[in-house]
Amino acid sequence: MDALSSLGPVSVVDGHAVLGVAAVATGMVLSPGPNMIYLVSRSIVQGRRAGLVSLAGVATAFLVYLAAVTAGIAALFAVVPVLYTAIKLAGAAYLLRLAWQAVKPGGTAVFAPQQLPPDRPRRLFAMGFLTCLLNPKIAVMYLSLLPQFVVPARGHVAAQSFLLGLTQIAIAVTVNGLIALGAGGIAGFLARRPAWLRIQRYAMGTVLAGLAVRIAADRAKAVAV
Repeated sequence: MDALSSLGPVSVVDGHAVLGVAAVATGMVLSPGPNMIYLVSRSIVQGRRAGLVSLAGVATAFLVYLAAVTAGIAALFAVVPVLYTAIKLAGAAYLLRLAWQAVKPGGTAVFAPQQLPPDRPRRLFAMGFLTCLLNPKIAVMYLSLLPQFVVPARGHVAAQSFLLGLTQIAIAVTVNGLIALGAGGIAGFLARRPAWLRIQRYAMGTVLAGLAVRIAADRAKAVAV
């Protein structure tokens, strides 16, 4: 057994794939979506604790997606390899859509919170869970974008999917947690400095568009396992 195999499944995850997932996850978590809007609104209206309880529900929904993808990605590629191209193009198209939403005139301001009635912790958790589970952005992330960074030829496809998914979850939970904790201060800061908001929007739009072009132009093919 060579040194690579002796290290176990962790060693088969490509370092570039981890960085790629990290870049996509960062761009997506910083782009406005149902999760961010709900967490920000809940944190501003009901307080930081409510935002963090809601975030726990969001994180649980991420784990549900991760379990589903880890269990099925190898079989999906083996049975319908042509689906890889369709998945790749769908993911690229969705990233371009997010990029446009970030830069288009009159976009929704995430830190202008929705008015929400106070909820008990159990409901906060459940609403965070459902908001994430029904979020098309997260579905696309796991069903379309994450598979782009799995390298079946390296083996341990399920392990690669699991570890790359954990990378996304770690980034999403960390960034959303920081946003929930600082939502009030961030809202006030951006309200006084609209130029900063424009810079953030255009920076995120550029990153997302660049990732979309890279994914769409990648000629790599899935290897059935």
